[in-house]
Parts: sequence; C-alpha cells; structure tokens
Amino acid sequence: MSLVGILQQKIKQQDSRRQYHSLWQALHLDLFLLISIVLLLAYSLIILYSASNGDQHVVEMQIMHFVFAFIVLFVFAQISPTTYQRWSPWIYAVSVALLLVVLVVGHIGKGAQRWLNLGLLHLQPSEMLKLAIPMLLAWYFHRVYLPMSGRSLLIAVAIILVPTIITAKQPDLSTAILLVIAGGSVLIFAGLSFRLVTILAGLVMIFIPFLWPHLHEYQRLRVLTFLNPERDPLGSGYHIIQSKIAIGSGGFFGKGWLNGTQSHLHFLPEHTTDFIFAVCGEELGLVGSLILIALFMTVILRGFYIAINAQDTFTRLLAGSISLTFFMSFFINMGMVTGVLPVAGLPLPLVSYGGTSLVTIMASFGILMSIQTHRKLLTS
Repeated sequence: MSLVGILQQKIKQQDSRRQYHSLWQALHLDLFLLISIVLLLAYSLIILYSASNGDQHVVEMQIMHFVFAFIVLFVFAQISPTTYQRWSPWIYAVSVALLLVVLVVGHIGKGAQRWLNLGLLHLQPSEMLKLAIPMLLAWYFHRVYLPMSGRSLLIAVAIILVPTIITAKQPDLSTAILLVIAGGSVLIFAGLSFRLVTILAGLVMIFIPFLWPHLHEYQRLRVLTFLNPERDPLGSGYHIIQSKIAIGSGGFFGKGWLNGTQSHLHFLPEHTTDFIFAVCGEELGLVGSLILIALFMTVILRGFYIAINAQDTFTRLLAGSISLTFFMSFFINMGMVTGVLPVAGLPLPLVSYGGTSLVTIMASFGILMSIQTHRKLLTS
C-alpha cells in the first residue's frame, strides 16, 4: 500500500472514532462509566438469581427496576450542571418538606414511618436527600470563598443535621448515617481542616453516651451484637453468625453457582437484600467476591476521575460527594456482612434486590455523566 493510501486509511479511522465519540457526547453519556455500571448490574443478576433460589419473578422484577433506573439515569444526564446548581436550594427545600410530611401522614412499614403512599408508588423522601444535601452544600460552597470559615462550617453542619435528625426519628438510622456521609464528603472535598475534623470527631464521641438511652432497643442490640455476636446466637447475633459461616465456607473458589446451602436452606436471612454479598462469598468464593469488588472500584474510580476533571467548585464537590457516598454505601454493607461493622440494614448498592435505592443511585450516576459530558462540550 502506498504512503498516500496509509494516510487516507488513518484519516478514515480517526473520523470514525470522532463520530463514535461525538455520538456518546450528544447523548450525554460517559461510555466508560456506562459500561462499568452495566457489567456490575449483569454480575448482580447472576448473584440475585441464585440468592432467590432461581425465582424468575424476582429476577424479572429486578430487570424492570434496572430499565426504569436507566431511564432515570438518561434523563438526569441530559440536564446541565448549571441547571442543577440553580435548582439545588429548591430541591433541598422540597425534600425536607416531604420529610416533614412523612412524620405526619407517612406510610408505616416494618415498624418505621418512612414512605409517602402516592398510590402507584411509595416515595421515600430520605432517599432524595442523599442527592439534595450534597447539591445544596456544593451550591453554597461555590458561592463562598474556600477554605471554609467557622461561619460557613456551622451553616453546612445545619444543612446536614436538619434532615438527618428528622430521618433518624422515623426511625431510619442507617439512612441518617448515609445522609451524614453524603454531606460530610462535601465538607472533606471543600477543604475541611484536620483540626476541625478532630474537633467534630471529639464532639461525636462526647455525645455518644447521651445518645445511647435515646436509641431504639433494636439499635442498641445491633451495637451490642457487633461487640459480641455470641451473646445471643439464636436472636440478635443470628444474622451475622450465619453470614460469616456462609462467607467462610465458600473458600477460595466457592461451592459453585446455585450450590450455596446457607441461602438455599434459609439459614441466611435477607439473602436477596442486605446479606446478598454473603451469597456471593459462599457460592463464588474469594475469587468471585474480588471480581465484584473490582467492578465496584471501577465505577468508583471513574467517579473520582470525573470529580478531579470537573470544571468548577460546584461540579467538583458534587461529583466527589456522589463517588465517596457510593463507596461508603458499598463499604458499610460489606463491613456489616463480614462482621467488621455493626449491622446497619443497608443494601449492597446496585446488587441487592429493590428499586428505591437503585433509582437514587442511577440518578446520581446520571448527574456524574452530565458533569463529564457537559464539561467536554464547554471546553471543546
């Protein structure tokens, strides 16, 4: 082939790549993050099928959740970061207002008053606040000079604590913890000094003894069980003991897909939701668990990459908070299932069966994609 022919071929290849890249740009989708999410969701369906004892209805329902969640992701990806910035105070105000409505007329389920019955669906406003809090904090710190002052820190803490306290009263302590993490991550990325972190941690330690009497009985049992699971092996310690047995019996390569005994014989409770990671450990072993963790870390690292390359303070803080909150959700669940952390009642994000948490997470990924794709359009 002549030199001219080689050059023409390379030009055609470059034009093809540009068209392919511009297509995803036009759709406002980050291809790397999208592929990572799809791989994680596909792997989760494999685990869920076995965890549900081959119940096709459960898998089909989860696929329907995935389809709806992807539609939400696509819609959120189309909205520009400047629009999110403009809407942030209103989204926060509406979310807190709905949270107050829940306390008055909320639907009660499993002993907790967390939902609004809207007929076709049950809305959980606390899930909305996982995004509303970091959005408002990112909006606020975009408007003030950084590093933060004592006054701006107090305002930020108030923004976090108001919905957190209301959520804890539902009671929903696990979601309240995530709200603190979502808001606290913004403070960390905004440059919260180590001295202030130490002071805040000290204040938390001081107030823990005063909070203990106000905890519900089941919440105190979770802490005591974490310290000594064997104190009540057939009661409060049953969940974590069975989870450890399942993970430990899996060994390096696991017992094989669909061959787990702890979940299939119903020894392991909540095996399709909170303790689904134990099913993965038992059937797919350490290798399968590491694959799942690697898929999680791929999504998380891409999120941090988007945060690092964000174009302004608002998008940088928001993307960083979304990524860190997703990491902490996955870390807390795995720590809970393996006995490293107290049982908190948090599902494994994108893997556990359910739709409410899934939609919120996919909406946050849509915001990440919006930040990434609109940044490229603005700087091109």
